[in-house]
Amino acid sequence: MEKAFVAQRVARKLFATEHALDAAMTEAAELMADLLKARKDLNLSAVVGDAAPAKLVEALSALAEARTAIVSVHNELNDVKLRIGVRTKMTGWEDKPPESDTPKNRQDLRQVS
Repeated sequence: MEKAFVAQRVARKLFATEHALDAAMTEAAELMADLLKARKDLNLSAVVGDAAPAKLVEALSALAEARTAIVSVHNELNDVKLRIGVRTKMTGWEDKPPESDTPKNRQDLRQVS
């Protein structure tokens, strides 16, 4: 099988893993907000269910560590891609914004008159 196709297959799995971790972190953060709001809505004392938010913070921390590790995997695989001679750009589910669209390069609309 051609190297570029194999690299593309691996890249798709990598991007899917990155997106899954981001989605899990988002869900966990929203769960934290809902837990805190539910306690307030039910007019419960801060000590009721106090362990749950603490455990959720531990879970978020573990997800953050996993995300950092996957970013490292991404960087390592990029190096491998170059070492095996695959020079094509492997795009994921979404394209990165062009450099001209970064905040430092984008003109502030308030400056336009």
